[in-house]
Amino acid sequence: MVEKRDYYEVLGVTREASVVEIKKVYRKIAIKNHPDRNPGDEEAVNRFKEASEAYDVLGNPDKKAKYDRYGHAGLGAGGGGSPFHDVGDIFEAFGDIFGFGGGRKSGRSRGPVRGDHLQTTMELDLLEAAFGCKKTITIKRHKLCDTCNGSGAKPGSSPETCDYCQGAGQVVQSQGLFRMQTPCPNCGGEGTVIADKCTTCWGAGFENEEVELDATIPAGVDNGMQLCLRGEGNPGKGGGPRGDLYVQIDVKDHPLFQREGIHLICRVPITFSQAALGTEIEIPLLDGKKKLKIPAGTQPHDMIRLAGLGITDPQTRRTGDLHVELHVEVPKKMNEEQERLLRELAEHDHVNVGHKRKSFWEHVKELIHWENDEEIQEEEN
Repeated sequence: MVEKRDYYEVLGVTREASVVEIKKVYRKIAIKNHPDRNPGDEEAVNRFKEASEAYDVLGNPDKKAKYDRYGHAGLGAGGGGSPFHDVGDIFEAFGDIFGFGGGRKSGRSRGPVRGDHLQTTMELDLLEAAFGCKKTITIKRHKLCDTCNGSGAKPGSSPETCDYCQGAGQVVQSQGLFRMQTPCPNCGGEGTVIADKCTTCWGAGFENEEVELDATIPAGVDNGMQLCLRGEGNPGKGGGPRGDLYVQIDVKDHPLFQREGIHLICRVPITFSQAALGTEIEIPLLDGKKKLKIPAGTQPHDMIRLAGLGITDPQTRRTGDLHVELHVEVPKKMNEEQERLLRELAEHDHVNVGHKRKSFWEHVKELIHWENDEEIQEEEN
């Protein structure tokens, strides 16, 4: 896996930069390294692609928030990857920013167009997320119509050139001194219309299908991260490739472990005598159990750190720690021998402790002098 540069470094902006500032810097870099201005310069093309990938994230508030928290790992398996297959995808997405050499969204599509991306959610338990796993995803998506093979036209016929725009896909509107080019309202910018539509897909060129896909979940994924399954989205037009499928990760809470990034917290109960005298106990791990030495004089909520027993970061491969928080439990019920021993300890420590609980009327007789104690005796009986 090739290590990616930090997106802020790619664009040369700080983390506090606004969306407007980021867009302005990206436009400057993109124009300077635009393929049309640097014919045959592969390094310029690579800088153009790298800057576009960085802007796709930092120019989007949701993606930027995930990147700021998780880095490249928050954008998908193994660091995400570029959402663009080629330079044409960048022109389609951001052509309006440059003002030249692209912007396929504004007019007729020239050649194949990639299909739409899809998104779904996958729920994992903590063990699946920590160690990685293989899962099967069921999604609904489009496929090319079996009857017309995606053309949208009835078999034996084909799309016809649009009479309104003469196949240009665009029309020019004049308003005083201004001329504005817009997609043709008759063909939607395609340059062709379907007169005799396919009776299966009614001109759409696509049918619905439900498919099962196998996905490999890398170890260490966390809430909010995305996996990208390349080429598993909707099919493209004009023979274009399929879009991608983005899988949003949702990790369920665990009854024993609390996750904090790559670190884990486990709360373990011990008795007062174990805390005071020290002991050795067994604690749970994600993949088994381990003996843990509790030092004498342990205080409530003391934390013991076990290095390297947390979760592995899918990007940096650094492994977090397990923090064991010790909770000293006070027994709610004791037998006579336990109570006797604790009272002896209290006397040895010269501390006052509560006596056995008296009845309400016993407390009344101690606090208030009654003229006739027989009345109290009658009440108690």
